[in-house]
Amino acid sequence: MTAADSAAGPRHALVTGASRGIGRAVAQRLLEQGARVTLMGRSQGALEQACKQLEQYGEAGFVCGDIVQQEQVRAAFQAARRRFGPVDILVNNAGQAVSERFDRLDEAAWRRMLDVNLTGAFHCIQAALPDMLARQWGRIVNVASTAGLTGYAYVAAYCAAKHGVIGLTRSLALETAKKGVTVNAVCPGYTETDLVQEAVDNIIKKTGLTADEARARLAQGNPQGRLVQPEQVADAVAWLCQPGASAVNGQSIPVDGGEVMAG
Repeated sequence: MTAADSAAGPRHALVTGASRGIGRAVAQRLLEQGARVTLMGRSQGALEQACKQLEQYGEAGFVCGDIVQQEQVRAAFQAARRRFGPVDILVNNAGQAVSERFDRLDEAAWRRMLDVNLTGAFHCIQAALPDMLARQWGRIVNVASTAGLTGYAYVAAYCAAKHGVIGLTRSLALETAKKGVTVNAVCPGYTETDLVQEAVDNIIKKTGLTADEARARLAQGNPQGRLVQPEQVADAVAWLCQPGASAVNGQSIPVDGGEVMAG
């Protein structure tokens, strides 16, 4: 069975950070499985463009909102419900990374990493969970990172936030285990996204390496010797959203070519 469970009708999925990269790839996969998908982000123009590109795959709409602002999240979810009904599937994908040596990391950057990567997921889960519990069915997938499973130098705040996402995933999975709702995390390694391009630019700036050399440096931790593709992450997310994945709960699944295992 797919995300469009024949007994319940098409599921409504909401994906944050959905206008590009992993979020857009996830939205496409869920549309292909038969779900109705709401894309959420901050840029109306980017969301409109993404929706237009995704029209060929199914019913997609968008809502604008900053996940850091709880009132904006509540308003966005209300707008999404008016269009497609209660949210059955929530994919917390929106995120941000700041690279800085720890002793140079200021409190504003620290707080921003926690707000965007952890508190944002908290806001969205609180907005979606009541309807899932009432309907006794739901899928919550948090796009964390291998940074939630191990440590990386120069991104202490990001690692701390993503470790928090893993802890939130595990705790909530226990609370909802008997209520028809599963909560899991997908943990990509370095993935071909704008976030990685920013990391490449930062490496070039600090080391003088070429773009190809910088990308190779990021990929060298992956035993497969390449960057992960957004579609590969989306496949893992989409599988967790299927009714057949109902026994998978509280897990943090690396999509990293074996990086964490090799470490």
